[in-house]
Amino acid sequence: MDKFIVSARKYRPQTFDTVVGQNHITTTLKNAIKNKQLAHAFLFCGPRGVGKTTCARILAKTINCENLQPDGEACNACQSCISFNEGASMNIHELDAASNNSVDDIRTLVEQVRFAPQAGEYKVYIIDEVHMLSASAFNAFLKTLEEPPPYAIFILATTEKHKILPTILSRCQIFDFKRITANDTVEHLEGICKKEKINAEKAALQVIAQKSEGCMRDALSILDKIVSFTNGEATYAHTLEHLNILDADYYFRLMQCMHDQDLAGVMLLFDDIIRKGFDEELILNGFAEFLRNLLVCKDERIAFLLEVVESFKERYALMAKTVSAGYLVSALNVLNETEINYKAARNKRLHVELALIRLTYLEQALNVAASGEDLVKKKQVDIARPVSFRQIPAMQPAKIKTAKPEARLTIQDDPIAEAKAEVPTAFAKATAAEANASTTEREKQPETTALAKASAAISNTSTANTAISTAVASAQAVKASVDASAETPETTSRPASAKAETSTASAKAPAVKADRLENIRKQIADKSLNTEKQQIVPLDEEKLQQAWQQYSFQLRENKNPAVQSFEIARLQIIDDQQFEVITNNNLEQRFIEQEKRMLSERLQAFFCNPALRFTVRITDTPVVQDAGERPLSRKEQFQQMIEHYPLIKELKDKLRLELDY
Repeated sequence: MDKFIVSARKYRPQTFDTVVGQNHITTTLKNAIKNKQLAHAFLFCGPRGVGKTTCARILAKTINCENLQPDGEACNACQSCISFNEGASMNIHELDAASNNSVDDIRTLVEQVRFAPQAGEYKVYIIDEVHMLSASAFNAFLKTLEEPPPYAIFILATTEKHKILPTILSRCQIFDFKRITANDTVEHLEGICKKEKINAEKAALQVIAQKSEGCMRDALSILDKIVSFTNGEATYAHTLEHLNILDADYYFRLMQCMHDQDLAGVMLLFDDIIRKGFDEELILNGFAEFLRNLLVCKDERIAFLLEVVESFKERYALMAKTVSAGYLVSALNVLNETEINYKAARNKRLHVELALIRLTYLEQALNVAASGEDLVKKKQVDIARPVSFRQIPAMQPAKIKTAKPEARLTIQDDPIAEAKAEVPTAFAKATAAEANASTTEREKQPETTALAKASAAISNTSTANTAISTAVASAQAVKASVDASAETPETTSRPASAKAETSTASAKAPAVKADRLENIRKQIADKSLNTEKQQIVPLDEEKLQQAWQQYSFQLRENKNPAVQSFEIARLQIIDDQQFEVITNNNLEQRFIEQEKRMLSERLQAFFCNPALRFTVRITDTPVVQDAGERPLSRKEQFQQMIEHYPLIKELKDKLRLELDY
């Protein structure tokens, strides 16, 4: 069985005409050979797998061809060409600068240059990956590269031209190789498939060309793998499976669900993609590229930039018509932001799902921002509508109750926030009741409600004494008005028994409510007195150190740089309400002063003493933290060794050793 040769080696170009995608370079070299205008040094630079080393070999073979063709190509029939094809030519020397990058290697090369070729006209030296040479090697190579013998030609090849010294660049003719286009790659792969009798779909070859990113060597390697995987067939489905590429059909379906604002469809489709083994980041990159292609399709002038499978081009054009350019740009920004924060996210799947949710409702958000209708609706305030009161029928004597139910008041556990909100409301309602008081019995109910709400607001208050007194006074004024209106003769004809019962109930109600208000005021006064009588914790050294250490521990958890200044500071109590912080220098003083406000509040709350104060002072005597014995440095360890063993120093001096401490 014959040994297998990979396609990248088997189908390496042997002439300038077979080089793919570099016509601007091959034409220049052929004309230079025909006109005998060859330079002594060439620099071939460009991406990997575009033909730099191949062109260098073809150039070396062609200039030594004994039967040069009129078009500037080698004959491939003479002894020089045959020896070159067999790899036995003595006039071509290839050097890998990645492994031979020292000055000695360049010196060896320079010594070989002095010998003229035994057969042929030129000796060609091909130095691959020349950017790997050291600076000393470059400098050693300068003189020979500038003025070589007339029979010596140097061809340098590199992928990183910016790493080469400018002095080297100025001595060479520079040829920039470009990436091979997808169309050229597909045509070349089709030719190889015909020679190898491989059934390959054009869509599969287009995917391979896109995956190779302009590198012909990578494209040929991918083709070999797919053919081995499919046993001689290269289909579109097999290519996607082998290269771990998500089919564009998923992106079309995903885009359609987003356009319909079908969140369930988006989430189910995303779950299906994840179950097939695709990574979340791959989905982000693929969908971003899909949106880019849609944006390109929206303008006919840049439609040629669309590099996709031929069968999908029409589908891209139809989808682009249904989506606005503003949506595509905003969606690309969302995906870009998501991709930037992807690596920092703990739950990466949730991170991507949130981005998909934003994209699902992005069009709706853009429409709202453009029209502004919904925003205006949100800002509108509901207009007050008149309430239609139903007419109350005449009250019958038998249905009148003898007494009204007493309003219940509940005292809460000092909710200050609710009290602040309820007192103004009670004021307003009490004032309204006072203004609307009349001679009718039906108007007593609002005033009573206002009185009850004012009392409830008072019960919920623990600190606002002025507001409470005002509320009580207002409520009492309402009560007096109610009593005055009750004594006026009524214009409505009512039974005498109903009038008597009503007057008795109205006479008893104010007395009961006044007693309850007095009890509430006493409770509030007791609570305020207890708050004022809160005991102050005495200031001693043990408790002060405890509070200080608690604050230092908090600074350490927050990674505050001031924690070291707090830990080495010394505390000194002056009196019951003042202590002193002693530091070493201005820097430590500045750190403590920055935390002074927060520290004062913390200490005042700890000791229940709002008058507690402290000052920061710098001392002349350094404050040293007791951290145990300091470890010795390397220099100090060596000095100790010399003290115990003097011979070590003599040995060091005799050997002329330089120690790196």
